[in-house]
Amino acid sequence: VDNCAMQLVRAPGQFDVIVTSNLFGDILSDEASVVTGSIGMLASASIGDPGEKTTMGLYEPIHGSAPDIAGQDVANPLATILSAALLLRHSFGLEKEAQAIEAAVRSTLDQGYRTRDIVQRGGAVLNEKIVGTVAMGRAVLQALENQGS
Repeated sequence: VDNCAMQLVRAPGQFDVIVTSNLFGDILSDEASVVTGSIGMLASASIGDPGEKTTMGLYEPIHGSAPDIAGQDVANPLATILSAALLLRHSFGLEKEAQAIEAAVRSTLDQGYRTRDIVQRGGAVLNEKIVGTVAMGRAVLQALENQGS
């Protein structure tokens, strides 16, 4: 796990998936959040053996439920939204729908929407819009709806 941790920071693009035990997975996923800029950006999937028709799994953001900031409109909802995309892809076989959600998240970020945890220091993003949990979720929904038009 020590070499994997080093490689994860040094050259994260070499990884598509990391298969590990729960303890090491928890440690490595927290480390990987540094690459994305925030723990609020990473979705997680604990996937069981493929069944005849479906694959059972647990899909969640790596940060868990974050009860310390509940109800304050400051949580980044993107990891939760991206976890739903993983659910659609891996348990329901809905690849097109998963890709649509991921594209909506990318579009929202491309439009400059940011929660406080992913604000670019030094104004690196043109037209940066700092929003809360609800507004970020609505922006992703709007981007998803715009794909159909």
